Amino acid sequence: MIEPVDRGSDHVQSLARGLSVIRAFSATSPELTLSEVARATDLTRAAARRFLLTLVDLGYVRTDGRLFALSPRVLDLGYAYLSSLSLPEVAEPHLERLVAEVHESASVAVLDGEDVVYVARVATSRIMRVTISIGTRFPAYCTSMGRVLLAGLSPDDLDAYLGRVELRRITARTVTSTAALRAELERVRAQGWAMVDQELEEGLRSIAAPVRERSGRVTAAINISSHASRTTTDSARRHLLPPLLATVARVEADLHATGAGGGVSSRR
Repeated sequence: MIEPVDRGSDHVQSLARGLSVIRAFSATSPELTLSEVARATDLTRAAARRFLLTLVDLGYVRTDGRLFALSPRVLDLGYAYLSSLSLPEVAEPHLERLVAEVHESASVAVLDGEDVVYVARVATSRIMRVTISIGTRFPAYCTSMGRVLLAGLSPDDLDAYLGRVELRRITARTVTSTAALRAELERVRAQGWAMVDQELEEGLRSIAAPVRERSGRVTAAINISSHASRTTTDSARRHLLPPLLATVARVEADLHATGAGGGVSSRR
């Protein structure tokens, strides 16, 4: 037997032991006998039996009288955690997978007033003069994520935005005409993604797609950014857009499954 560790008066040992019984089951050991559970958890057979039968009564474990196995109700425990996750926490593993696939940086942003605000990011190498971190803000009108977010606004909200925003020329390529920006946003809305070619910074190209709630409302955007010397606009469409859209679909599926929506944790 493993010597018990004194964790203080607030430590509920019976709860810890009950969780250890659940953790005894795995992909390689989906069914266990009472003796096997006792050995895996360092519990006596009598204690293991009490915990197992309690879990059976609660519906977390099923048994045929000899073998024990977890029931689907155990998924409720994981769902309670997943449903508390915010958008950045749900998206981050998918960003890591995307970056590993395309070898370019990827980010998630939301719209806040006239700016996009970065809420998650996985970088490969620094390609901008300014360091991007969680909370970094850029004008929405000249960024790929900003454009998919603006394209997702209602007509009234978009009119209000265009009525108050100052379209400053940041590079020689920046769109500064309200009519031209509105036309570009219509194109983005129709095709479902946006590409911005060196409008925010010379040498920077980015492509973005919207993240939608189950209702269809756009709540966030995911982008891939790369240096113009590495990626042409054509190669971005051919090689970056498909994995980007696949990543967006996975993020949306997780958000819809967990009910996390587009929430951004205050911890961010």
